[in-house]
Amino acid sequence: MNSLVLSITALRARFGENKDVRKRVVNSAITPAKSVSGAPWMDLGQLATVEVTSEDPEFPIESVFAADGSPGWRAAQKGEQQIRLIFDQPLALRRIQLHFFEPNCARLQQFTLRWLTADGGNPREIVRQQWNFSPAGSTSELEDYEVNLEGVSALELEITPDLTHNEALATLAAWRMT
Repeated sequence: MNSLVLSITALRARFGENKDVRKRVVNSAITPAKSVSGAPWMDLGQLATVEVTSEDPEFPIESVFAADGSPGWRAAQKGEQQIRLIFDQPLALRRIQLHFFEPNCARLQQFTLRWLTADGGNPREIVRQQWNFSPAGSTSELEDYEVNLEGVSALELEITPDLTHNEALATLAAWRMT
């Protein structure tokens, strides 16, 4: 699998406060904020490397981890996409929040969230969810999961943006964890 590791210098020049995010675009810095419970969201720039199957340069993956209302991530190509967070060291997760936003295109999306342990076992599914986006009403999906996961070495988010027509691009507005 070909991969492109974007340099930290290039990220700093382009995205300012997101300068600490490490990522790889693979072919087929968060400002600390508080969660609703008061616990700080994880600083993924310090804890993980992000892999993504594609990205629109105007909507880079690091913006989903920013707490400043950034535009979020959008794929550069149609079809199924995957975002993988690879943690530097296994960690415990208690809460995962995903926010999807689609104001322009009616579509039926499905996403699957999985976790992996450092021992090399098969990915374990956390959730598989479908959502109908409609510009006339249902434009935002906020999923908030309480979990009790120990020894997490990676998380995989697989997004199938359009189950009916396969014409839409995958998007993600925010991804937070505690």
